[in-house]
Amino acid sequence: MLETIGINPAELAASETLLKLLISTALLITVVVVVRALSARYIRRNVASMELRRRWLVHSRNGLLLFMLLGLIIIWGEELRTLALSVVAIAVAFVVATKELILCVTGSILKAGAGSFNIGDRIQVKDFRGDVIDQSLLATTILEVGPGKLTHQRTGRMIVIPNALFVAEPVINESYTHDYVLHVFTIPFKRTANWQAAQQALLASANVHCASYLAEAKRYLKRLNEYRGLDAPSVEPRITLQMPSAEEVHLVVRIPVLTDRRSAIEQSILSEVFSQQDFSGAKEKALEQEGSAPTG
Repeated sequence: MLETIGINPAELAASETLLKLLISTALLITVVVVVRALSARYIRRNVASMELRRRWLVHSRNGLLLFMLLGLIIIWGEELRTLALSVVAIAVAFVVATKELILCVTGSILKAGAGSFNIGDRIQVKDFRGDVIDQSLLATTILEVGPGKLTHQRTGRMIVIPNALFVAEPVINESYTHDYVLHVFTIPFKRTANWQAAQQALLASANVHCASYLAEAKRYLKRLNEYRGLDAPSVEPRITLQMPSAEEVHLVVRIPVLTDRRSAIEQSILSEVFSQQDFSGAKEKALEQEGSAPTG
């Protein structure tokens, strides 16, 4: 019948429910106001002490307010529960929709709190490596350095890294000592090559190229490590050996160098050493074979 005249029974029931709630709320407020007025009048007429009268007036007012609040919660409890569920559902949907943005903000707070790096530092996160040129709340911008992890020249490409990556991935800061760094590069040799001569030549060349600023680098790194409570490392150029396999020897060269001169000093040492001498051992083998050849 109601549907034939254009009235939805569900809407009618909801209107009746809302009307009942409003009437109950009005009755509750009316009762509280009346009781408040009567109690205040009774206290003012029958309590002679000014201090006691004031105390009873305050207590009665607070008690009635608490009673009214509890009454409103009871009356509107079901609607409040429905509203709370709706708010929670909206909050969950908002978090799911903006999860990446929240992770970016969290990553920004994390790297700022940890002091992971600053503008101008050279960092590596996962496969991304470069010099930091900009930071924002959501992303970090770097100029790529590469290719690979061993070269120090810029590729001309810019990479924008979302800060969410800093939450789950470790950050490698190659410039944490700022002015001077201990730069390391590796040179592979075969076991049959004359790597001993290459070791001596590389060390001599490294000492020559680092001599002009070695004392200053020592003072700087010593002062920096004392400030951070660390033992000062040896700064002099050194070469250590690694044997990744039975057929190979790797010479690991470590030198102190200005942060922006890493690639230039490395290339100067390599060019000087390998342009002047052949360490493959081919000449020595040829001479040995000639000496051991039978004479006619």
